[in-house]
Amino acid sequence: MRRTVRLAVDQGVVLGAHPGLPDLQGFGRRDIELSAQEVEDLVAYQIGALAGIAATENARLHHVKPHGALYNMVARERELADAFAGAVAAVDPTLVLYGLSGSCLLEAGEAAGLRVAAEVFADRAYDPDGSLVPRGQSGAVIDDPTAVVERAVRLVQDGSVATRGGENLVLRRDTMCLHSDTPGAGDLAACLRTGLGAAGIRVLPFGTRD
Repeated sequence: MRRTVRLAVDQGVVLGAHPGLPDLQGFGRRDIELSAQEVEDLVAYQIGALAGIAATENARLHHVKPHGALYNMVARERELADAFAGAVAAVDPTLVLYGLSGSCLLEAGEAAGLRVAAEVFADRAYDPDGSLVPRGQSGAVIDDPTAVVERAVRLVQDGSVATRGGENLVLRRDTMCLHSDTPGAGDLAACLRTGLGAAGIRVLPFGTRD
Protein backbone atom coordinates (compact mmCIF):
# COMPACT_ATOMS: atom_id res chain seq x y z
CA MET A 1 0.00 0.00 0.00
CA ARG A 2 2.76 2.42 0.88
CA ARG A 3 4.64 1.75 -2.36
CA THR A 4 1.47 2.33 -4.34
CA VAL A 5 0.76 5.56 -2.49
CA ARG A 6 4.30 6.78 -3.15
CA LEU A 7 3.97 5.99 -6.86
CA ALA A 8 0.66 7.84 -7.04
CA VAL A 9 2.06 10.88 -5.23
CA ASP A 10 5.15 10.92 -7.45
CA GLN A 11 3.01 10.80 -10.59
CA GLY A 12 0.41 13.31 -9.41
CA VAL A 13 -2.38 10.72 -9.29
CA VAL A 14 -5.18 11.25 -6.77
CA LEU A 15 -5.65 8.52 -4.17
CA GLY A 16 -8.81 6.50 -3.67
CA ALA A 17 -9.76 3.71 -1.28
CA HIS A 18 -11.27 0.56 -2.82
CA PRO A 19 -12.97 -1.35 0.02
CA GLY A 20 -14.02 -4.91 -0.71
CA LEU A 21 -15.37 -8.03 0.92
CA PRO A 22 -13.14 -10.13 3.24
CA ASP A 23 -12.39 -12.59 0.44
CA LEU A 24 -8.67 -12.61 -0.33
CA GLN A 25 -8.75 -15.97 -2.08
CA GLY A 26 -11.53 -14.88 -4.40
CA PHE A 27 -10.11 -11.36 -4.86
CA GLY A 28 -13.30 -9.93 -3.39
CA ARG A 29 -15.34 -11.02 -6.38
CA ARG A 30 -17.49 -13.66 -4.67
CA ASP A 31 -20.72 -12.65 -2.94
CA ILE A 32 -20.66 -12.88 0.84
CA GLU A 33 -23.82 -12.21 2.82
CA LEU A 34 -23.20 -9.33 5.23
CA SER A 35 -25.42 -7.19 7.40
CA ALA A 36 -25.55 -3.44 6.92
CA GLN A 37 -23.56 -2.99 10.12
CA GLU A 38 -20.86 -5.36 8.88
CA VAL A 39 -20.62 -3.43 5.62
CA GLU A 40 -20.33 -0.14 7.50
CA ASP A 41 -17.60 -1.54 9.75
CA LEU A 42 -15.44 -3.06 7.00
CA VAL A 43 -15.68 0.07 4.86
CA ALA A 44 -14.67 2.37 7.72
CA TYR A 45 -11.80 0.03 8.64
CA GLN A 46 -10.41 -0.18 5.11
CA ILE A 47 -10.70 3.54 4.38
CA GLY A 48 -8.96 4.27 7.66
CA ALA A 49 -6.10 1.91 6.85
CA LEU A 50 -5.32 3.58 3.55
CA ALA A 51 -5.84 7.08 4.95
CA GLY A 52 -3.23 6.28 7.59
CA ILE A 53 -0.72 5.08 4.99
CA ALA A 54 -1.42 8.16 2.87
CA ALA A 55 -0.76 10.41 5.87
CA THR A 56 2.73 8.93 6.25
CA GLU A 57 3.43 10.20 2.73
CA ASN A 58 1.88 13.63 3.40
CA ALA A 59 -1.08 12.79 1.17
CA ARG A 60 -4.85 12.56 1.57
CA LEU A 61 -7.53 10.41 0.02
CA HIS A 62 -9.71 11.91 -2.69
CA HIS A 63 -12.40 9.27 -3.26
CA VAL A 64 -13.83 5.88 -2.33
CA LYS A 65 -15.10 3.19 -4.67
CA PRO A 66 -16.40 -0.24 -3.66
CA HIS A 67 -14.63 -3.25 -5.14
CA GLY A 68 -15.79 -6.41 -6.85
CA ALA A 69 -18.83 -8.18 -5.45
CA LEU A 70 -19.36 -5.41 -2.92
CA TYR A 71 -19.61 -2.92 -5.80
CA ASN A 72 -22.53 -4.86 -7.25
CA MET A 73 -24.16 -5.48 -3.86
CA VAL A 74 -24.30 -1.80 -2.93
CA ALA A 75 -25.41 -0.91 -6.45
CA ARG A 76 -28.63 -2.91 -6.08
CA GLU A 77 -29.39 -3.08 -2.32
CA ARG A 78 -30.30 0.27 -0.78
CA GLU A 79 -29.78 -0.81 2.82
CA LEU A 80 -26.21 -1.86 2.08
CA ALA A 81 -25.70 1.26 -0.04
CA ASP A 82 -26.76 3.45 2.88
CA ALA A 83 -24.32 1.59 5.14
CA PHE A 84 -21.48 2.06 2.67
CA ALA A 85 -22.19 5.75 2.12
CA GLY A 86 -22.68 6.30 5.82
CA ALA A 87 -19.27 4.86 6.59
CA VAL A 88 -17.62 7.11 4.01
CA ALA A 89 -19.38 10.20 5.36
CA ALA A 90 -18.49 9.31 8.94
CA VAL A 91 -14.80 8.83 8.18
CA ASP A 92 -14.38 11.87 5.91
CA PRO A 93 -17.35 13.74 4.39
CA THR A 94 -15.07 15.45 1.85
CA LEU A 95 -14.40 12.16 0.04
CA VAL A 96 -16.04 11.65 -3.34
CA LEU A 97 -18.10 8.46 -3.60
CA TYR A 98 -17.75 6.58 -6.89
CA GLY A 99 -20.54 4.20 -7.89
CA LEU A 100 -22.15 2.47 -10.83
CA SER A 101 -24.05 4.94 -13.00
CA GLY A 102 -27.77 4.73 -12.26
CA SER A 103 -27.30 2.71 -9.06
CA CYS A 104 -28.79 3.23 -5.64
CA LEU A 105 -25.30 3.80 -4.20
CA LEU A 106 -25.25 7.22 -5.83
CA GLU A 107 -28.64 8.02 -4.30
CA ALA A 108 -27.39 6.85 -0.91
CA GLY A 109 -24.27 8.97 -1.24
CA GLU A 110 -26.24 12.10 -2.04
CA ALA A 111 -28.58 11.37 0.87
CA ALA A 112 -25.53 11.15 3.14
CA GLY A 113 -24.32 14.55 1.93
CA LEU A 114 -21.46 13.22 -0.17
CA ARG A 115 -20.31 14.36 -3.56
CA VAL A 116 -20.86 11.44 -5.93
CA ALA A 117 -19.39 10.39 -9.28
CA ALA A 118 -21.33 8.17 -11.68
CA GLU A 119 -18.93 5.58 -13.07
CA VAL A 120 -19.03 3.95 -16.50
CA PHE A 121 -16.85 1.13 -17.80
CA ALA A 122 -14.79 0.99 -20.96
CA ASP A 123 -13.96 -2.69 -20.52
CA ARG A 124 -17.12 -4.31 -19.16
CA ALA A 125 -20.30 -5.42 -20.92
CA TYR A 126 -23.67 -4.05 -19.79
CA ASP A 127 -27.09 -5.62 -19.43
CA PRO A 128 -30.13 -3.57 -20.52
CA ASP A 129 -30.93 -2.59 -16.91
CA GLY A 130 -27.57 -0.84 -16.57
CA SER A 131 -25.94 -3.56 -14.47
CA LEU A 132 -22.64 -5.14 -15.47
CA VAL A 133 -22.68 -8.57 -17.08
CA PRO A 134 -21.39 -11.01 -14.42
CA ARG A 135 -17.75 -11.91 -14.91
CA GLY A 136 -18.51 -15.61 -15.15
CA GLN A 137 -20.49 -15.07 -18.35
CA SER A 138 -19.03 -14.94 -21.83
CA GLY A 139 -18.10 -11.48 -23.06
CA ALA A 140 -18.34 -9.84 -19.64
CA VAL A 141 -14.80 -8.43 -19.85
CA ILE A 142 -13.80 -6.57 -23.01
CA ASP A 143 -10.07 -6.66 -23.74
CA ASP A 144 -9.90 -5.85 -27.44
CA PRO A 145 -8.19 -2.42 -27.67
CA THR A 146 -10.25 -1.25 -30.63
CA ALA A 147 -13.53 -2.17 -28.94
CA VAL A 148 -12.48 -0.55 -25.66
CA VAL A 149 -11.51 2.71 -27.36
CA GLU A 150 -14.71 2.81 -29.43
CA ARG A 151 -16.87 2.23 -26.35
CA ALA A 152 -15.02 4.82 -24.32
CA VAL A 153 -15.24 7.50 -26.99
CA ARG A 154 -18.96 6.83 -27.47
CA LEU A 155 -19.58 6.99 -23.73
CA VAL A 156 -17.81 10.33 -23.45
CA GLN A 157 -19.31 11.91 -26.54
CA ASP A 158 -22.96 10.94 -26.20
CA GLY A 159 -23.23 9.03 -22.93
CA SER A 160 -24.39 5.81 -24.51
CA VAL A 161 -23.20 2.22 -24.79
CA ALA A 162 -24.52 -0.86 -26.55
CA THR A 163 -25.70 -3.60 -24.20
CA ARG A 164 -24.92 -7.24 -24.89
CA GLY A 165 -28.40 -7.54 -26.39
CA GLY A 166 -27.74 -4.66 -28.77
CA GLU A 167 -29.94 -2.10 -27.01
CA ASN A 168 -28.75 1.50 -26.64
CA LEU A 169 -28.20 2.37 -22.98
CA VAL A 170 -27.81 6.03 -21.97
CA LEU A 171 -25.79 6.65 -18.80
CA ARG A 172 -24.68 9.56 -16.68
CA ARG A 173 -20.90 9.53 -16.81
CA ASP A 174 -18.60 11.43 -14.46
CA THR A 175 -15.67 9.01 -14.40
CA MET A 176 -14.56 5.95 -16.35
CA CYS A 177 -13.01 2.69 -15.19
CA LEU A 178 -10.45 0.51 -16.92
CA HIS A 179 -9.49 -2.55 -14.86
CA SER A 180 -5.81 -2.96 -14.04
CA ASP A 181 -5.94 -6.75 -13.58
CA THR A 182 -7.02 -7.54 -17.13
CA PRO A 183 -4.12 -9.24 -18.98
CA GLY A 184 -2.24 -6.58 -20.95
CA ALA A 185 -3.91 -3.78 -18.99
CA GLY A 186 -0.92 -1.46 -19.31
CA ASP A 187 -0.93 -1.59 -23.10
CA LEU A 188 -4.72 -1.37 -23.11
CA ALA A 189 -4.60 1.79 -20.99
CA ALA A 190 -2.04 3.33 -23.35
CA CYS A 191 -4.27 2.56 -26.35
CA LEU A 192 -7.25 4.05 -24.58
CA ARG A 193 -5.39 7.23 -23.70
CA THR A 194 -4.18 7.60 -27.28
CA GLY A 195 -7.64 6.88 -28.67
CA LEU A 196 -9.32 9.42 -26.44
CA GLY A 197 -6.75 12.02 -27.41
CA ALA A 198 -7.27 11.30 -31.10
CA ALA A 199 -10.98 11.98 -30.59
CA GLY A 200 -10.18 15.33 -28.99
CA ILE A 201 -10.99 14.16 -25.47
CA ARG A 202 -8.81 15.32 -22.57
CA VAL A 203 -8.22 13.02 -19.61
CA LEU A 204 -8.43 14.91 -16.32
CA PRO A 205 -8.88 13.99 -12.65
CA PHE A 206 -12.51 13.99 -11.51
CA GLY A 207 -13.63 17.48 -10.55
CA THR A 208 -10.98 19.24 -12.60
CA ARG A 209 -12.13 22.21 -14.62
CA ASP A 210 -10.28 24.15 -17.34
